Amino acid sequence: MQRVLKNFVFYGVLLAVWAYVAHLKVWPPYLFPAPKDVLLSLHDGFADRSFWIAIGVSMKRVGIGYLISVALGLLLALLLATSTFLDETLGPLLTSLQNLPSICWLPLALLWFGLSENAIYFVIIMGSTPSITMAVESGLRSMPPIYPMAGRNLGASGVKLFLYVLLPASLPHVLAGLKQCWAFAWRALFSAEMLYVTLGLGQQLMMGRDLNDMSQVLAVMLLVLLLGLAVNLVVFRTLQRALARRWGLVEA
Repeated sequence: MQRVLKNFVFYGVLLAVWAYVAHLKVWPPYLFPAPKDVLLSLHDGFADRSFWIAIGVSMKRVGIGYLISVALGLLLALLLATSTFLDETLGPLLTSLQNLPSICWLPLALLWFGLSENAIYFVIIMGSTPSITMAVESGLRSMPPIYPMAGRNLGASGVKLFLYVLLPASLPHVLAGLKQCWAFAWRALFSAEMLYVTLGLGQQLMMGRDLNDMSQVLAVMLLVLLLGLAVNLVVFRTLQRALARRWGLVEA
């Protein structure tokens, strides 16, 4: 209850300061809207279903791109962990790509795929795959060597060794990589959706900018924050708690 009260007071004060600054009209209302104007934009967006459609399209895109990134990341991590040559050559490249902002892939996406859904998926995949690859590869290399040795002695090899021994043993790193991969994919999505006029939250954000409607811009930003928070709370926090119980870190 104390935590809830602290958050309630903190965000209440934050909203009060926001409303007071907007009331002073230091900036024009269309540049610095009051909280009630943002809430009105949220209401209008859901009333005419434009926000519902945008959320559905954006979540579909990021979901598909994320799943492809996870599959590619796990495969690349397995290759890096089992091949010294790839680890010494491909590994540094993936580390460098992880530090490359997703927006850098936009020109290539446009030239290679044109104004299409494939361009958006390309940006998401290229922006998020290196993060999970390096996290899982780090987990595979940091596990005690007794685990793969025991698995081989029991007859596991190849894909079975990876699925039944290596992957479960590196689950904490895998989960951290999955969470980081989601963050990169979520950010890359909006960079990609600003490529051209298309359905999605990124398009709603650009429309607000083009119309000088800062209320809509802030409303979309609020939606993005809430959706990202919901995914973290519902999906990743649930997985973290389940993993902690499985490993005996908390009481079942």
